[in-house]
Amino acid sequence: MDVSGMVQSAIPLLTQFALKVVGAIALWLVGRWLIRFAVKMLVRTLKYPFDQTVAGYIGTATSVLLNVALIVAILGFFGIETTTFAALMAGVGIAIGAAWSGLLAHLAAGIFLLILRPFKAGDFISAGGMMGTVEEIGLFVTRINTLDNVQTYVSNSRVFADTIQNFSANPYRRVDLMAQLHNDADHAAAIRLLKTRVSLIPNVKTEPPPDVEILQFNPLGPMLAVRPYCNNEHYWQVYFDTNRVIRETLEEAGFRAAEQAIVVRSGNGAMATTSTIAAAARSL
Repeated sequence: MDVSGMVQSAIPLLTQFALKVVGAIALWLVGRWLIRFAVKMLVRTLKYPFDQTVAGYIGTATSVLLNVALIVAILGFFGIETTTFAALMAGVGIAIGAAWSGLLAHLAAGIFLLILRPFKAGDFISAGGMMGTVEEIGLFVTRINTLDNVQTYVSNSRVFADTIQNFSANPYRRVDLMAQLHNDADHAAAIRLLKTRVSLIPNVKTEPPPDVEILQFNPLGPMLAVRPYCNNEHYWQVYFDTNRVIRETLEEAGFRAAEQAIVVRSGNGAMATTSTIAAAARSL
């Protein structure tokens, strides 16, 4: 066996193959850069008043199509027949579609989300078990940035099938808080004080004015509903400031803290409160 002859005849083939590999890598890198540049320019041209949520969806779809075209071009560079590759990909696509039919549901849900437009990029929503700001509606998933700053991907079909709450759709929203009063407290005075102080909190809307009313009664005393209104972006600031104002206002006005007193009647008709019971228990 002429080993040296085989090596000499293999060297040109290996060299040609190595050059093709290098060329394919260069084609892939350049092609990927051109695709990113083209998609970025496409999305950038679709400026306001064009819906940016739809623009992002178009950019994602274009990127997928161009990447598939790039892969076909690289295979053609290696001499692989693209018609055979297309037939192979069609067969693989059918097999994948049968195995992962849910992808089609995600794709269809994404299209319906764009058509019906229950929300758009930048809206603060609750859907698919997640609450946060919508970053993008993709081909198969919706990207949401949650309140704790975690980027979360939720399938479009799950978002579309779930109840969607869009907190950014209306110009303002209500903050729901409660204030517990003592049984002996003057609820009318507490309501007047809280309405005045809550309305002074930054970013609380004057129209409609804050609602402060008796919500219910419980063994501790009357429970007040404290409900200021604010824009969505100020919700948590108003929420925490209102809690602080409730505590400080009632404390400064001398309102007693709500406490539950249990009255126990003995056999001789005498009454004892919980504090008396506690003192008797300590003496035993």
